[in-house]
Amino acid sequence: MTVLTPQAPVLSAVGEDTPIEVSQSHTPADRAFRFALVAASATVLFLLAAITLFLIVKGLPAARAAKQNFFLSVVWNPDGHHFGVLPLLGGSVAIALVAIVIAAPLSMACALMINELAPKRMRGILTGTVDLLATIPSIVYGFWGLEIVSTSQAGVAQWLAHYFGFVPFFQTPSPGEFVKSVFATGLICSLTIVPIITSVSREVMAQAPRDACEAALGLGGTRWGMITDVLLPFSRNGIVGAILLGFGRGLGETMIVVLVLSSANHLTPGILGPNGLGSIAKEITEYFVTGSNIEKSALILAGLALFATTLAVNAVARAIVLRSEGVTR
Repeated sequence: MTVLTPQAPVLSAVGEDTPIEVSQSHTPADRAFRFALVAASATVLFLLAAITLFLIVKGLPAARAAKQNFFLSVVWNPDGHHFGVLPLLGGSVAIALVAIVIAAPLSMACALMINELAPKRMRGILTGTVDLLATIPSIVYGFWGLEIVSTSQAGVAQWLAHYFGFVPFFQTPSPGEFVKSVFATGLICSLTIVPIITSVSREVMAQAPRDACEAALGLGGTRWGMITDVLLPFSRNGIVGAILLGFGRGLGETMIVVLVLSSANHLTPGILGPNGLGSIAKEITEYFVTGSNIEKSALILAGLALFATTLAVNAVARAIVLRSEGVTR
């Protein structure tokens, strides 16, 4: 009969299977830095909550008066207790959409040029030039657009109305007029969006695995084929997130809208002329100071609608960008 006796466990050498515990001791400086970061984050969240609460409280009188007609009615006349925000919100969204349609292809071309085609010594210059657009104040874009772009684009708008007028969007609410329109305003706003989309897209494209790109070229593919088959599919989520971030930026544009867009407020699909869709930013700027109490409440409620829309778009964009970064890791 064989008796089995317990054997002492064999200890492996340190560094092979035994994990090494590293003690983390926080110095006073570490704790102070951590507290500063937590305080800064909490301050941002507090300000966001305070702004939201302010808009809700101040907009309650108009919300009680308007009820469901706030989003369903197309008439905006606060003094007559008509609070139809649909033409205003629709105009803000239309301006952002026009800006995105113009800015997205231009931004993609800039990002690809900087990352893939430009010489290395020129990439920093091109990046700085694009980022410089973001430092120009919006009011400068607004004056420039009012004096030059709004009149210069009239020929293009007239051509679109002549050949594509059967499409409701390519019509003018005022026959024969093509200035101070949603199209002109979106055209100018697109310049403020280009740096955002270009910067995020360029960073996402830079994270693409270079070995896969080089392998595509090594197998005889063209550079354009490598871009369309490897680079762009890899960066798709990040590019979509960048475009949504630019869309959120376009929704919040104020000075360009105030200076370029006409003061009308009518729900119409035409975007090539004045006297069409309005804008929440323009309505608030023009009437908040001189308006009655109920009108101020209605304008604050409209601002809350725009704030919620912008916040939702930015949240979706941020989620898509973070998802793209997670895929790359």
